[in-house]
Amino acid sequence: MFFAIWPDAGQRAALVHATRKVVRSSGGRPVPEESLHVTLAFLGSVPEPRVTELHAIARRVAQAAAASAPILVSFDRLVHWAKPQILVALDSAALSGAPALAETLKSETQAAGFSPDLKPFHAHVTVARKVAHAHPAQPLPPILWSSDAFALIESRTEPAGPVYSVIESYLLAKAEKAHE
Repeated sequence: MFFAIWPDAGQRAALVHATRKVVRSSGGRPVPEESLHVTLAFLGSVPEPRVTELHAIARRVAQAAAASAPILVSFDRLVHWAKPQILVALDSAALSGAPALAETLKSETQAAGFSPDLKPFHAHVTVARKVAHAHPAQPLPPILWSSDAFALIESRTEPAGPVYSVIESYLLAKAEKAHE
């Protein structure tokens, strides 16, 4: 399981369009458009009875994140990460909300006894896996993703690759007030 920025279809389509040629020439397997996301906090396996604890943590964090709504990321370059053999779109601007939200989710879940991945947060989207041909970092025309929520995602590994399911979305407090 993991917490993520789960963009709308238009935002995902814009990223696919901007990265299509490089992904195709990389020899890698494109990540399906409907699976594109920014991981905020990776939790690994979570026993079913503890999922309700994650919902409570997420609701608390969403209420406290009012000052950072909406979450903005702007993908402006493509980079090959050699060890995991992936091609990623990176946000070099670190606009607003995402780094603080990621760190809060990690610290809150760790304090509750979960084991989040504690590597430093870098807003990125994996656009291709099993990349055979490394390309030097390439600029992208900035692709802006804006979100007033984050989601808890379940991941299952299938022969064709990971399959993601949104368990629940959490509206950020400031955005929630704007919708009232």
